[in-house]
Amino acid sequence: MSALADACKEYTAKARKANGSKLAAATLRNRIRYLTSACRYAWKHHGMSEHDPADRVISPTVRNERRFFIDRRQMLQLCRASKHRATRAAIRIAFYSGMRISEIKRAERVNGMFVLHDTKNGEPRHVPIHPRIRCCVGIALPDQSRISKHFRDARKAVGMDWLHFHDLRHSAASEMINAGVDLYTVGAVLGHKSAVSTKRYAHLATDSIKDALTQIGRKKVA
Repeated sequence: MSALADACKEYTAKARKANGSKLAAATLRNRIRYLTSACRYAWKHHGMSEHDPADRVISPTVRNERRFFIDRRQMLQLCRASKHRATRAAIRIAFYSGMRISEIKRAERVNGMFVLHDTKNGEPRHVPIHPRIRCCVGIALPDQSRISKHFRDARKAVGMDWLHFHDLRHSAASEMINAGVDLYTVGAVLGHKSAVSTKRYAHLATDSIKDALTQIGRKKVA
């Protein structure tokens, strides 16, 4: 247990694929997390260490954030290209709620709200149902693989092969920021537990940045 940090450091430096090439940073991070989780469990539940064995472990930095966004016109174009009603509904809900596909499928519809009792950050979340998707919320959604298939067909039909379904969540954030919504509120809508997750959208707030810069040197009114 006391050697966990050193073992992880050595694994990060020496781990290789079967062909001898280096492992991706995300793969290394995930494997190290599996190991540290097991050791932490042994520490917490079986007293196999006097302190948290993972407190000195350093995981590889992963930089895989996507920065692809579409606007409402492109979203509607995508919907029109899909022949599958449930997929069209899922696309619209994602764009107007910022929810992940897994969240859309399990969210309860209660009093004009999408209610998520268990989320990625461990806290419940309530997302108001946008008026433009009220007609979609009652449509039963099939399994995720089927939605993914129809989504791929639709994006290919409109020349958006680069688009992932999850990019609709990013697009919701982009739309809010372009409408002047502050980053804190955007993070609350998306269910971010930390402001760090929302900072990836900060570069979109160009109007807010412009307004802030115009305040430099401005005379104060008494």
